[in-house]
Amino acid sequence: MKKFSYLLIIAAGLMSSGCSRNDLFEYDTEPPLEPINVVAWSGDNRVDISWDENTERDVAGYNVYYSTSYNGKYTLIGSTKDNYYVDYKAVNGDTYYYAVTAYDYDNNESELSRDVVYSTPRPEGLNKVIADYINYPDISGYDFSAYSVVNYKDGDFFFENSQGDLYLNVFDDSRIVDMGATKDIYDITDSPSLENSTALSLKAIAGHTYVIRTWDSHYAKVRIYSLSNVKCTFDWAYQLNKGVRALKTNTIRSRNTKELVKEFLNRKSK
Repeated sequence: MKKFSYLLIIAAGLMSSGCSRNDLFEYDTEPPLEPINVVAWSGDNRVDISWDENTERDVAGYNVYYSTSYNGKYTLIGSTKDNYYVDYKAVNGDTYYYAVTAYDYDNNESELSRDVVYSTPRPEGLNKVIADYINYPDISGYDFSAYSVVNYKDGDFFFENSQGDLYLNVFDDSRIVDMGATKDIYDITDSPSLENSTALSLKAIAGHTYVIRTWDSHYAKVRIYSLSNVKCTFDWAYQLNKGVRALKTNTIRSRNTKELVKEFLNRKSK
């Protein structure tokens, strides 16, 4: 009761000093700036989205929107207080465009982020094992579209031990390129163009990631986790959309483009 009485005394004093109700209860009508540096990572039936935190002190959180086309209407899919959101409802093989807004404690919401960000989720697998095709032909190949170990004749690639030299091989209607040493499978974001590549067999090296264009023009990546004379253990990711080389992230920067800014300011729908 003492606290309540004290507040009443303060309020009475303020009113007697000439302060109006509007002076005491001013509402903020200025929205935050739109978030910047939005990026998206393609995962397996998921898309991870991140952006820079806003610097305004009154930012309460962020809304994340998606559309199935660049010029389509953007629909709210979730909110977060962090500068990170995961779209767990994304479906492998479908392309999604994302935008983010910031809102403050008075529910003022910014315009949509201006970065053009899209992502096509794709399947992946970890710790898969294939064997040397000379001695174990039935378990020496891997079929990306079936997500399974197969006979080397049916695989998109296969493992070989040639008198102690270890190789990853593809058939003559496919191509393979060594992307070098990587920390993990996610280091390689996109496939390079393999139109002029002629490689069908490359030295297998633990810790290296390889990009493969399959016989039916799908792109995939394989990172060798460990090797022995008998088996190859690897992680993989495979793009379901024919001809699409994106294997992790698809982001195009477009800030400071007046035409895009004008278009984006008119495309939000809640």
